[in-house]
Amino acid sequence: MLTEKEKMLAGKAYQAGDAILSKERLKAREITFEFNNLAPKFIKQRKELLKRLFGKTEKMFYVEPPFRCDYGYNIEIGDNFYANFNLVILDCAKVSIGNSVFIAPNVSIYTAGHPIHSHLRDQEFEWAQEITIGDSVWIGGNVVINPGVKIGSNVVIGSGSIVTRDIPDNVFAAGNPCRVIRHLTDEDKDYYYKDFKLVV
Repeated sequence: MLTEKEKMLAGKAYQAGDAILSKERLKAREITFEFNNLAPKFIKQRKELLKRLFGKTEKMFYVEPPFRCDYGYNIEIGDNFYANFNLVILDCAKVSIGNSVFIAPNVSIYTAGHPIHSHLRDQEFEWAQEITIGDSVWIGGNVVINPGVKIGSNVVIGSGSIVTRDIPDNVFAAGNPCRVIRHLTDEDKDYYYKDFKLVV
């Protein structure tokens, strides 16, 4: 018989009020409370707290406080990761984030969901689906990413978007629901850098 945690991680219906899950959420809240309340100069200490909290980190990453999550151990971030203020990750399932991902303020990433029918919802059942974000992704401010979504590599998600479906590689996507606006090309690079002198 599966435990509630095993059900959660398997994407099955589970009850989040389970004693083990409640204890693990409390641990995550204690770590994030410490993280969010350290003085700004304690950058190294905040980084060490996130290393304890997350399932996987690389060498280069920075998260602006405040930050909140459910468990922490289901979050994996790649190298050169930056998240601005007020990132929320409900990581009841795995959240895998690639290299060189930039996240603007007030972004919410939700793996958790609840039954539509009140009969099951009133019994406090939940479910969770993994979220994957590729490499070289920029997520604009106030974006919401819903359960089960896969975002490809070299993607820009416009601010205020609600991402309810998968987004392919190499596109700019925006809206509610978020949809592909256009593909990104080398012309975008030429446009944005025509007034800059790049040092190679």
